[in-house]
Amino acid sequence: MFMSMKIEEAVDLYLDWLKYGRGKSENTTVNYAVDLCQFSDYLASQGVEDVESISSGHVRAFLRDVVGFGYARTSAARKLSAIKGWTAFLKERGLVASDVAARLKGPRIPKRLPRALPYDDVVKLIEEGPRGDNASRDRAVLELLYGCGLRIAEAAVLRWDQVDLEERWIRVVGKGDKERIVPLGRYAVNALKEWRAQRRSSDVYVFPGEKGGPITVRTLRRIVVRCARNVGLSGVTPHALRHSFATHMLERGANLRVLQELLGHESLLTTQRYLKVTAEQLKQSYIKAHPRAVFGGKDV
Repeated sequence: MFMSMKIEEAVDLYLDWLKYGRGKSENTTVNYAVDLCQFSDYLASQGVEDVESISSGHVRAFLRDVVGFGYARTSAARKLSAIKGWTAFLKERGLVASDVAARLKGPRIPKRLPRALPYDDVVKLIEEGPRGDNASRDRAVLELLYGCGLRIAEAAVLRWDQVDLEERWIRVVGKGDKERIVPLGRYAVNALKEWRAQRRSSDVYVFPGEKGGPITVRTLRRIVVRCARNVGLSGVTPHALRHSFATHMLERGANLRVLQELLGHESLLTTQRYLKVTAEQLKQSYIKAHPRAVFGGKDV
């Protein structure tokens, strides 16, 4: 026989445990309090007063109401996480016979697509973003990330013996030590030549760090963010440049299999998820394929 506990009392007990027993921050505890108080208000509206009367149906109905009221699915998922933590706590403390939320799954959260920059913004970033004493280095970094679609970790450890400026290609060591050959465009070649002319011939890494090893991933990320800030762009990351490389090639007719090889993806499915169809592609495909997509001899 389980002792009966009022819902508000059980919520307070859990919040005290989070703060003093688990050492959660004040901000985290407040967020849990907001979500659980909202759930307890819903339960009260359903005539549920004690923890033993809560069912999985109550949790499901609460989440439906949350989404129906206009909350984002991410918010609903967060609220379910708070509820599941609370009901698990109640079960462990012997306050309920079963954990009613243990097997519940939250709403499916749509995957956010990486941001692809407009080409004009990429040009502005590369040509105007690098400034100061390290402008040549920073421009070479941007040209490799965008011009070759490199992962930031791949660019960090790139060595000069992997670069052939005459034949215009680089040998990239990607995930799982798998090697791939990536062509170098004219702008990337020029940027690398300019950067190399300023370096010692004994340098091993294209972008050496302070102690002779490779530059850190963190430093490369800072370079990208700083250059973007210099030209008034926000939210630009190394991964955004890699995604822009792939998206712009796809928009200009590149073969998906070729992109798979250039990006170093094991599976074509990864490339397909990575390169979602753009709005411009949809428009152009519609114009070309639909018999009534033109009006007066002009594209709509």
